[in-house]
Amino acid sequence: MIRERRNIAEITGYQSGEQSVDPDIIKLNTNENPFPPSPSIANALREFSTQSLRKYPSPNADCFRDKVAALHNVKQNNIIATRGGDELLRLIITTFVNPGEVIGTTSPTYSLYPVLAAIQDCPLKAIPFSDNWELPTDFASKLNDAGAKLTMLVNPHAPSGTLVHQEKVAQLAQDLDGILLLDEAYVDFVDPGEKYNSVPLVKEIESVVILRTLSKGYSLAGLRLGYGIGPNQLIQPMLSKTKDSYNLDGLSQFIGCKAIDDRDHAQKNCGLVRQERSKLHVELEKLGCQVAPSESNFLLVTVPQNLNAEELYLALKEKKILIRFFNQDGLSDKLRITVGTPEENKQLIIALKKLTLGL
Repeated sequence: MIRERRNIAEITGYQSGEQSVDPDIIKLNTNENPFPPSPSIANALREFSTQSLRKYPSPNADCFRDKVAALHNVKQNNIIATRGGDELLRLIITTFVNPGEVIGTTSPTYSLYPVLAAIQDCPLKAIPFSDNWELPTDFASKLNDAGAKLTMLVNPHAPSGTLVHQEKVAQLAQDLDGILLLDEAYVDFVDPGEKYNSVPLVKEIESVVILRTLSKGYSLAGLRLGYGIGPNQLIQPMLSKTKDSYNLDGLSQFIGCKAIDDRDHAQKNCGLVRQERSKLHVELEKLGCQVAPSESNFLLVTVPQNLNAEELYLALKEKKILIRFFNQDGLSDKLRITVGTPEENKQLIIALKKLTLGL
């Protein structure tokens, strides 16, 4: 009998958030941008030549990499284009971490990390956040003691939405013995007043790689397009040795270039999300919820002690409102809510008032 590898047989695969084809569903569970992508994307779809589909695409997505490099003021050889951010996560593990070597992260964290570590047959060392969602001061030393070859940090953090500030990130990168992967999938939603920009680190520290994606800020989750920024010695082995031969199709590359060209539209949308995030935060607190300070496009909400988070999640689902419940230590009394449109957020609050206050 043919069986998968031992470590594959032992793991549970990544559990994606619920998807629905029901047009009446209010979908606030998978952190998609509630506002549409740039009109230039629709124009690009009309312009795209189907004749080009008979040919293989650029193997390294050079046009897209050029535009991203210019955006971040780095060189093309500092950029790798990937199928969403998730491909970069897999590439950095398979390229730089041997089976059996330790991968470090926080607890809780993005739930794909443990799956990818297990696929590579690597133990995961997860250091808990403090009660107020701050990175512990001994985070780097504990991971160094564990021999972590790679540390993956979601920043802004998932599922809390909190931000590790730039100065702490820089210090962490210097203190860690191994590679630091900064997963900045949600960075476009950070308040501009924070002046957060980690990109200069890739020029200063040779062990830092930054993950970015067009899924969130650019409203293109259905496209599956992301990229990594890093020093040449970390980018090139992934680009020339371990990524798939043609990992990005021609249409994705074409649309990605158009999206980067109209970054102003994405920034405007992110500003709208920040406005709605602030309003939703206030309304949830009025209902007696504790809300973590978020710099992302979602809020992590601790429900009042007289309520059960899972029951509330199921009750909202019956009302055709999807949010996220995590049945794991430290999160079982919490719900993660994606920031929606003004109308979606309004309907959520109305439903919560009925369920929690009987209004």
